[in-house]
Amino acid sequence: MKEKNIDIKEALNERDGFQVWWRLLRPHTLTASFIPVLIGTFVAHTQMQVFHFGLFFAMLIASILIQAATNMFNEYYDYKRGLDNEHSVGIGGTIVRDGIEPKTVLRLAIIFFGIAILLGLYICFLSSWWIAVIGAASMLIGYLYTGGPIPIAYTPFGELFAGFLMGTVMIAISFYIQTLQLTKEVLLISIPIAIFIGAILLANNIRDLDNDAKNGRRTLAILMGRENAIHFLASLFIVAYGFTALFILFDILPVWAWLTYISCMKAAQVILGFKGKTEPIEMMPAMVNTGKTNSMYGFLLIIAFILDKFVTM
Repeated sequence: MKEKNIDIKEALNERDGFQVWWRLLRPHTLTASFIPVLIGTFVAHTQMQVFHFGLFFAMLIASILIQAATNMFNEYYDYKRGLDNEHSVGIGGTIVRDGIEPKTVLRLAIIFFGIAILLGLYICFLSSWWIAVIGAASMLIGYLYTGGPIPIAYTPFGELFAGFLMGTVMIAISFYIQTLQLTKEVLLISIPIAIFIGAILLANNIRDLDNDAKNGRRTLAILMGRENAIHFLASLFIVAYGFTALFILFDILPVWAWLTYISCMKAAQVILGFKGKTEPIEMMPAMVNTGKTNSMYGFLLIIAFILDKFVTM
């Protein structure tokens, strides 16, 4: 058994030292936290010509901390429920492979939440105290994602919650704290990002489908079956890029936003990476590329806003 454990660590290229704690954050998922903040802030700057660096930085760090803490709660509660073992793929592995005490992971998640709360208070003080209500609800859902009696992650609604909260809500908050208002344009612009973030979770669930089914989860991927779930993932990418095209044609996004279509290549790699694969470790590159698709799309959209501001077509 120990030999298989060494093999899985080598296959995943897991190292000791600092990397143990870095893996605990599940860095390939953090794109769901920083891209929405960047998008919301850039849209606020281009539409309203406002930019408060303190609010932006506090929102960025708080969002990353909440996402990282959610990942830690996931690591802790999946271990406590017996869902993770030393051969599990897609987890940080700090508990089951690196020997970190479960209570240490739980405490670190709570500390991250605590720092995010302090940053949230700073944001509220400079913008609106309604942000505290929305932030508290988001943090509660982050905890309930794998905590509580019926974890959201074990249901078919995980993708919906993740996409809406980390996509639309985070973009809307990032925009609002800069401008103290919301526009229909920013809500529409958030749709493709919300879809990409939901796709990250769907890719994760496709990879973990067999193990999740054995442990009684009822994720969307399990209900649809692997092949249908892969086709649905492909359709999500198509819909996201379709919305982008519509928003460009209706002048909601700048014409430079056609640059985001460069990320289609990474989306295609995701689908090809899942096709014909059944082992979780074989599907890891496709899972990672799903996050990279969101990052590429987001950064290219930001570049589009910058070019629209400084370059005349």
